[in-house]
Order: sequence, then C-alpha cells, then structure tokens
Amino acid sequence: MKSPVVEIAKKVCPAVITVIVSKDLPRAENFYSFPVGGKMEAKKGDKMQMKKTQIGGGSGFIISSDGYLLTSNHVVADTTAEYTVILDPRHKYPVKVLSRNPINDIAVLKIDGKDFPYLELADSNKVELGEEVVAVGNALGEFTDTLSTGIISGLSRFITAFGGMDNQMQNLRGLIQTDAAINPGNSGGPLVNMEAEVVGINTAMIMGAQNIGFAIPINYAKKDLEEVKKYGKIKMPFLGVKYVLLSKELAQANKLPVPDGAIVVREQLGESPVIKGSAAERAGIKEWDIIVECNSQKITIKNPLANILQKCKIGESTVFTVLRDGKKLNLTVKLEEKS
Repeated sequence: MKSPVVEIAKKVCPAVITVIVSKDLPRAENFYSFPVGGKMEAKKGDKMQMKKTQIGGGSGFIISSDGYLLTSNHVVADTTAEYTVILDPRHKYPVKVLSRNPINDIAVLKIDGKDFPYLELADSNKVELGEEVVAVGNALGEFTDTLSTGIISGLSRFITAFGGMDNQMQNLRGLIQTDAAINPGNSGGPLVNMEAEVVGINTAMIMGAQNIGFAIPINYAKKDLEEVKKYGKIKMPFLGVKYVLLSKELAQANKLPVPDGAIVVREQLGESPVIKGSAAERAGIKEWDIIVECNSQKITIKNPLANILQKCKIGESTVFTVLRDGKKLNLTVKLEEKS
C-alpha cells in the first residue's frame, strides 16, 4: 500500500516554485590585480562590465490559478534585485513583488498567466499538536520538489531568526514548530497537512539541531493577501519613531527604570528619532520616552511594538503609555497609513 504522501506530492509539487534572486554585478575583463595599501587595484585599460549574477534563491508556492504566490519576505528582501520564478525547467517567469511584510516574514508575489496549478489554504488556527505534515521546497536551491514528513511538535513558538541577503535579525512569533526537515532553500515553501492544504510557510531552522523547523501560520498571510488584492499593497499603520526594544540586560546596563518597553532614540547625530509630521509627533512622543504600552498591551521582546502596531487600525484612536522622567503619561493619536 502506497503512503498517502505519494498523493500529496502529486497535488503539491506542481504548485511549488523556485525563486531566483539576481543582480547586475561588475565583471572585469582581462582583470589582474595586486595589493595597493591593502586594496586590490586593476591595471589601467581594464574594462569593467556588468553581468547578471544569481546571488540567492528560495522556494515559494502558487495560491491561485491567475498567478498569485507566497514566499518568505527574507527570500525577496533585496529591493534592488530582480526576481525570476521557475515553475519547471521549461517555464520561467519574471515576477513582481507586490508586498513585503518583514514583521511576519511574508511576501506576496505575482506572475502573469492563467491556469496555473495552485494550493488550497487551510485554517492554521485549527492545527493541532501531533498532526502529520509535509514540508515541501527546493532544498539548498538545487534539489527541486524535496519533501520531508513529520508532525506538528509545537505551537505559538517565538524565535529570533537571522536571514535574507543582509542576514538581518528579526523576531518571529506565533510560529508552528515541526520536526519535518527544513533546509536552506526550503524557505518560502509550503508546510501542508494530509489533505494537501497549506498550514504554514517554511521560514527557519535551528542551526546545529536536528528536526527543529518553524513555519509562519498561513492565516498570517491571508490578511496580507486580502489587502494586496483589494488595495494593491498592505495597509500598515505608521507611528513614526525610531526606537530600541528593551531587555533586562539593556535596562540594567543603562540604569533604566523599567526592564521592558521601547525607548525612543536617534540612530545617529543630527537626526530626530521622532519623524516630523508623524503620528508620534502629534501625540507628543519625545526622545528618551519609553513606550511601555500600546492600547493596554505591554511592549516586550516577545510582544514588540511593531507587532502591536500591526493590529492597530488606521484612523482609530490609539493610546500609548509612555514613561517620561519617572512619570507615566497616556498619549492618544490617530495612526495614519504607512506610505
């Protein structure tokens, strides 16, 4: 008797794609060099040309017959790069990135065409511990249609991940944990249930550990997809401050009065941490304020300000509780859309 995974593979693999990341990079003809002051210098007369070079890749999957796709944000995070989708060896498509959501590590893409194979989306709120799942992707960017089986081994996980072309740190929360193998290149591929429906987007693994992988719940992506189809982009509320999230260690080292919150600070001299004309300026938020709550939700490393703001509604009054000179203040403002 054949494993049910065989039928899942037949349904899922045609809709799983490879995302190729490429950029114009310099190439020198007849180039030879020698160290000058610690740098490499070309001889006079060498020609510098630009060559389209693949610099990365990942997985993704089609979710509608007219070519909407989902992948991880960190796969397409470079706004200066070009992206190509490979459906199979004979079918390659230029792809447009419609939205990037770094908070949830989700991106919505679109290729032109019709009658594409696509995957149905499950309700990730109904996922249960111990449920069997299959992770699909293009492992290491080379081995297409790689499947690995496992179970849901954890829910609502919080991790700090490093990824993307610039290996930026990001905090991801509410994740599905699975023991199905997730490898580099699998990022952006689907995690499917035994009905071949997508329950999550493969996003991260624990380096040095076996059988610990994570996926973004697919319900997170549904909201982004709905807004992109309706407005052509994700509508996100914008506060307009630069800040650092506090930890106990950071608070102790700087003798701050609270261990949690977001302290408003500038990144460099000569700039203001409160953007002119922003909601933050209208609310009266100032440099060195510690924002401790937003709409009565405490701001912590595991529940950062960015996540709370994402739940706020544009145009509705939002209350920020700030600590200033040892006193708590409640500041109210209507958030605007991020341009």
